[in-house]
Amino acid sequence: MQELKRTPLFPEYEKYGAKTIDFGGWDLPVQFSSIKHEHEVTRTKAGLFDVSHMGEIVVKGQSSKQFLQKMVTNDVSKLTPNRAQYTVMCYEDGGSVDDFLIYMMEENHYLLVVNAANTEKDYDWLVQHNDFSDVTITNVSDQYVQLALQGPKAEEILQKLTDTDLSEIKFFRFKDDVHFTDIESGALVSRTGYTGEDGFEIYIDAKDGSQLWNAVLEVGKEDGLEPIGLGARDTLRFEANLALYGQELSKDITPIEAGLSFAVKVKKDADFIGKDVLKEQKENGPARKLVGIEMIDKGIPRTGYPVFVGDEEVGFVTSGTQSPTLNKNIGLALVKSELATEGTEVVVQVRKRKLKAIVVPTPFYKRDK
Repeated sequence: MQELKRTPLFPEYEKYGAKTIDFGGWDLPVQFSSIKHEHEVTRTKAGLFDVSHMGEIVVKGQSSKQFLQKMVTNDVSKLTPNRAQYTVMCYEDGGSVDDFLIYMMEENHYLLVVNAANTEKDYDWLVQHNDFSDVTITNVSDQYVQLALQGPKAEEILQKLTDTDLSEIKFFRFKDDVHFTDIESGALVSRTGYTGEDGFEIYIDAKDGSQLWNAVLEVGKEDGLEPIGLGARDTLRFEANLALYGQELSKDITPIEAGLSFAVKVKKDADFIGKDVLKEQKENGPARKLVGIEMIDKGIPRTGYPVFVGDEEVGFVTSGTQSPTLNKNIGLALVKSELATEGTEVVVQVRKRKLKAIVVPTPFYKRDK
């Protein structure tokens, strides 16, 4: 059996009572205390996540913008240095290779932060389609530790460790070379996240990762900061209707079907891979749409459960759980477009039982500004 990969922070988990699991080939903490508790801590105070398993790929060179315009659905020409953008990379048929963030470091220099399980696939796909002799693509994932500090107290906590004015970093903006107390390396600090809360994602030299992890937890103690595992990361992103690759997006699910039209710019001049299919779906509507469902009958809609109207199978659940914030059994389901209207009744096959549910608006949770 292949040995599980570990992030540089693995030795720190034990100190906080982490229960680890195999997550896409990585040995990562699913929880430190309990998923519900960690979920609530992040929503009401702040949580610190080790997300160093994520992949980082650098794209550089005179033609790098032109190259990325061909590869991704969003309009890279709208980026300026110190800005980030969410985008999707697609196959010719519109299915998704991956969804990720692009950080524009400077002219002709971009950092792509991709899903952990897709890092090698994404890197290979980019290299395979690189027709520009002046564009270099480098997988630098091993060089970084990535922390996510999320929650209403995130800024207040992190500010205690740096002289950089963090309030100046607006949503989807970042600052590079931010220095923290007694830590040698500078860090990239971006106001982004995967929880529906305010907060930051911090990229720092792998050798300084553990020191930063401990420093943030120590300084945040009085504000109720706790380390958070993958379990709560999933329930948090799900309530905020943030797509998870392999569930809401996949090689068989296009970004339009997944409700990510905002990141698909079919009017940009550049031809990008999958543009024709996505343009058709955007203009005429896709055959399937991702919707929110709330259970009427008692039961939890889990990933992969089929959805019916009468005897006809009309779709399937992509993600579902009992929402810790709302205390309701809810799910996201990919269904025939004509059923995507709020209030439509459907039936979810939960094991051997067929249980009633209703289509509801998403996101299920939106923080107060």
